[in-house]
Amino acid sequence: MPIWNRRCETMDREGLEQLQLERLQATVNRAYRNVRFYHQRLEEAGVEPEDVVALGDIERLPFTTRHDLTAAYPYQMLSVPLRQIVRIHTPAGADESAVVGYTRNDLRTWSELVARVISAAGVTRHDVVQVTFGNGPLAGAFGMCQGAERVGASVVPVSAENVERQIKVLRDFRSTVLVCTAGHAIHLARAMRRLGLDPSETSLRLGLFGGEPFSEDTRRTVESELGISATDNYGLGEVLGPGVSGECEHKSGLHVNEDHFLVEVVDPGSLQPVPAGQQGELVITTLSREGMPLLRYRTGALTSIDPNRCSCGRTTVRMSKVAARSDDMLTVRGVNVFPHDIEGLLLEVEGVEPHYQVIIDRNDGLDEMIVMVEVSKAIFSDRLGGLVELEERIRERFQYVLGLTPHLKLVEPMGLDRSPRGQNRIIDRRRL
Repeated sequence: MPIWNRRCETMDREGLEQLQLERLQATVNRAYRNVRFYHQRLEEAGVEPEDVVALGDIERLPFTTRHDLTAAYPYQMLSVPLRQIVRIHTPAGADESAVVGYTRNDLRTWSELVARVISAAGVTRHDVVQVTFGNGPLAGAFGMCQGAERVGASVVPVSAENVERQIKVLRDFRSTVLVCTAGHAIHLARAMRRLGLDPSETSLRLGLFGGEPFSEDTRRTVESELGISATDNYGLGEVLGPGVSGECEHKSGLHVNEDHFLVEVVDPGSLQPVPAGQQGELVITTLSREGMPLLRYRTGALTSIDPNRCSCGRTTVRMSKVAARSDDMLTVRGVNVFPHDIEGLLLEVEGVEPHYQVIIDRNDGLDEMIVMVEVSKAIFSDRLGGLVELEERIRERFQYVLGLTPHLKLVEPMGLDRSPRGQNRIIDRRRL
């Protein structure tokens, strides 16, 4: 497979670490001088930019969390004047108070990093890349489109909502690469068979799947159902979007773009570094972000790092596939969902009791959210029309806040188990 940026992706470790140190020093200085949050945190830690003289000094810097980003809403985390920010995204999920800003240089960097990731997977300028994501304009879809355009491929963005239209585009445009979640790819393959079409007879040869974790069993299912090679890639909106890491043809870990991201793996309890190869929480420091530098951002993703050189020739470290998290966040159809988001939106609906249960399942390749909600005695004993109206209000609230429409089951008062708070509220039946 071609290496998009051979100079950067095959750099010797000594040169790479020197570049990382220089960029880390510049990032810390930028954050200290221009972001009040970091200025205060660094002062509290007793660290000034001049104290960062080695990569190991990263451990002296404060961590950043999603809560810090929401507390800085809307623009307090930006390190440049708003006039220099040319794009603003809110990471996928209910909590839209987290804002991510990009300068023109940030967008150029983003397209470069996605170009590396998709080239490692096998995308070339001869491909037709069908980018299929739902739930509105997610940052990931923008990033994948820009990266594919940077490579020179033909890009076809298609909404995930209309499956038959996706299949028509897939056939008529002779798409060779599919970009979506792994679950959606399975759903697409099975929909084609229901329509009497053989997925293996399309022009598809490659799938790039992100937005939700998937197991090796799921990879094999996708490859068998669609007759393609399936690769994994990782990114998150708070840090940049897709382009943090991705698999090469050997599928033995996701290559991290280390010249732009300094990665650590820490014990989620003690926050102390863990040895290479041991699982822990992924922590990312951006090294080239202009508009919104992040220091030691706790991603919540559980992974491990392999520092050994890959057979593909890239010298960057590889991270293992992310299949679990250190927090209670769920990813449903590419949307980040926290239990407290669900609880909050339900409590805003009049007639709903503060007792609920959410079941996440997978049906025909697609994630399903089943929500059982206790309703007040007055509503439950009322006419049927009142229950139907309540269901509609709850669905509308889920769609507005999460961008997801669940299957609802209204339950009579005291109809759900009264477990201690947080226990058995969320049941994830997916086999990721």
